[in-house]
Amino acid sequence: MTRKRYDQRVLALVEVRGEPRDFEQARAEFAQLGWPVVDEFGRGEGPSAGVLTADPRSRLFCVEVRFFGARNQRTERAAGWRVRRLAKTAVLEMYVRRTELVDADREQLEEYRSHTVAHRPDPRRAGGARARAAEGSGKYDTGSIALGTPSEARRLARMGLPGGSAARTDLDVRMSPRRGRRDMDLLREDEFGRRAARAVGWLVGMAFAAVFFKEADGPARGLWVAVASACLVRGLLCASRLHASGGRRHRLWGAAGGCLAAAVLLLLALGVPASQTSGWTSRQVLFAVVVPVTVVGIWLLVRQWTTWSEWLTATVPLAVTLATGLVVASGSVLHGMYGDAFDITPEELDVPGLWQVAAGAKLLGYLSVGLLGPALWGIAKHLHFAFTRPGEYLNAAMYVLLYIAVVASVAGLALDNASRAVARTKAAAEHRRAAPPYFGVEPEWMCVQPTVPLAELNAEGGLLDPGRAYLFFGVADDVALLWNTGTDALLKERTDQVRLVPAGDPARPCPAAGA
Repeated sequence: MTRKRYDQRVLALVEVRGEPRDFEQARAEFAQLGWPVVDEFGRGEGPSAGVLTADPRSRLFCVEVRFFGARNQRTERAAGWRVRRLAKTAVLEMYVRRTELVDADREQLEEYRSHTVAHRPDPRRAGGARARAAEGSGKYDTGSIALGTPSEARRLARMGLPGGSAARTDLDVRMSPRRGRRDMDLLREDEFGRRAARAVGWLVGMAFAAVFFKEADGPARGLWVAVASACLVRGLLCASRLHASGGRRHRLWGAAGGCLAAAVLLLLALGVPASQTSGWTSRQVLFAVVVPVTVVGIWLLVRQWTTWSEWLTATVPLAVTLATGLVVASGSVLHGMYGDAFDITPEELDVPGLWQVAAGAKLLGYLSVGLLGPALWGIAKHLHFAFTRPGEYLNAAMYVLLYIAVVASVAGLALDNASRAVARTKAAAEHRRAAPPYFGVEPEWMCVQPTVPLAELNAEGGLLDPGRAYLFFGVADDVALLWNTGTDALLKERTDQVRLVPAGDPARPCPAAGA
């Protein structure tokens, strides 16, 4: 039997109206989804007696709804959305009358290690300073661990286990590790994780705001100071509430830990003073945010696909997008866009395969950035925002729009990359300086010396001036591809009619043939 996976459990009081066959179908639908029926009774009977009016055509089911997603103030409402979606798909008259979150969070029990007490002067009493130091070093540990309060741990350590050691009276326990929490209550595991995540999130936001403050000018700097300060205050408040109780001293310890974490994050973001590190840039910060958000969001989106309709509405556009990205990557689209600005085809550029793979990888990198939209959708679904309500017909349209945005964003990023490379190359040609390479395309300055009279040159794209250097893109079908800065057009010369000589200084006139 396959185990159903889920994050949350919500008890829902579901009313089903109709005939007995409708009640039977509702039971089958609940079982198919893996939702246990805790109890069922007629309307106005059992717990609903005196609460709801009796109706023989209505029956109440207490169902444990299980689903993926976060635990927040919208979780119980999200359970109701799933029941309403079931009512639509099963064509049943079904109503959610009440929902209640099942709290399955676990206690954080203190950990204690057992040790012998034979070394103590009086085994019935706590040892002296020397004995406690020896016990703290682990010298007398027996290897067993017990969890709970100190008295519970002591009794558990001395208790015998079936198939294990016999009961012993010569054992005591010590806290491991020593956290000094005997005078405070610990939060439950998930609640502690949520509070710690909120504290870290606010402090990371403070560090990011500090990076943007460093690069901002004018009034914008004041805005980033306000953002960083607000994030710091919220982060310290969250850090001070990492324990259920413990008084002012423990809250101060939590805030102090938050201050230390904030200082470390600021050093990483802004750089260590009097060192060679300059800290992060805003571009690096955005990349550091986009990449994990995209990965986590897509993962959250995928793990919530529980029905075939969800798989089809989400994976088909995604597969088409990925296939499109692979096809355009293999076709060296970036090289095509770059060459088109110079009237050169990708075949004429003759780029090595390794560089075509590198250009494809760049394009796929843009595709991952384009997936930020679906990733944000996955995060919103995980947090149970109302606009991601399951079962709504608008969801399919939203998915399609998101993936259209993915393709458009990839195309825009690729076009921008090639356009910036073209602009740099044309600027280098205009100012007659070394041109930057672009994924295996390495334009270089050449002096073109005719081997036949100028009047007999079979040139295409203008007239050759042997006294000036040209930006050379390579040879295709025995034709030299040259960029003519005078006409801002491509000049093609047959290689059997000219000789190409590297230009030492493109700003100087080329030497005459035979010089």
